[in-house]
Amino acid sequence: MPANLKLHQLRAFVDVARQGSIRAASRLSGLSQPALTKAIQELELALGARLFERRQQGVTLTDIGDNFFRHASLVLEELRVAQEDIQQRLGLAGGRVNIGVGGSIARTIMPQVITQFHREYPLVKVRIVEGQLVSMVHELRQGALDFTINTYDQHHLDQELIFERLMQRDYQVVMRKGHPMAHARSLTELQHCDWTMPTPQGSYYRLLHDLFGERGMAPKIVVTCETFMACTSLVAKSDFVSIISRDVIEDPTHGGQLIALDLDDPLPRATFYLIQRKDTALTPMSAYMAQLFRRYCQQR
Repeated sequence: MPANLKLHQLRAFVDVARQGSIRAASRLSGLSQPALTKAIQELELALGARLFERRQQGVTLTDIGDNFFRHASLVLEELRVAQEDIQQRLGLAGGRVNIGVGGSIARTIMPQVITQFHREYPLVKVRIVEGQLVSMVHELRQGALDFTINTYDQHHLDQELIFERLMQRDYQVVMRKGHPMAHARSLTELQHCDWTMPTPQGSYYRLLHDLFGERGMAPKIVVTCETFMACTSLVAKSDFVSIISRDVIEDPTHGGQLIALDLDDPLPRATFYLIQRKDTALTPMSAYMAQLFRRYCQQR
């Protein structure tokens, strides 16, 4: 880092950029507004470029500021990870682990992993983000997530990430008990139904989208659910049809409200991966949690 760039300047800049105003960043950081303003002015002077556009309702990043934010936030995350790595190697098991999980992982393997991890390392804070890989790529790139357990679309491989295969799971068409189409044996019979699915922009659901296209099918997806909770709740209490992991279907928390169809032409299996940045080593605590996920995935 050049000598004329100070760590407190980077922190002030990132806080303001994330909050969208100096006032909000002041409340978050505990620093006064004049102190934040001074730090940002010093940073802009050192860089020789304006980072923010000042507005009545706050601030917005300039094009240069937006590009610098990606670098600055990653630098701060790398420093946090480096500090926690040292502390953890010294036996001071604190710090934080940030992970992402797909919806089916969140309802099956994740609770077991987190329970064991917390029992062994109660002082380590854990942040869990649920969703598909496409919604997590930005945080993975910025170092805000240590890793994610998810499926991914092999046609859009991100060269900044590494993918470690963990397991394969079965996915099935699902509907509520007593649904009028519970007797269906093919996807063709279900074309006229109202479907709800997660976004097809990535992961396993992109594969399904391509599969439907190859078979000349166009299911009427009238509702897009970004979380499994929304999807399964809608299916359980309506005539909507969806496709989800068999593990989730069998989850007792659904109270036996969902049924899976045994179609003559089964759906492709979903492959789950442990996904992380190529150039960032995990802290001992993050690495241990990753190992727990490997262990529990192998048992499924």
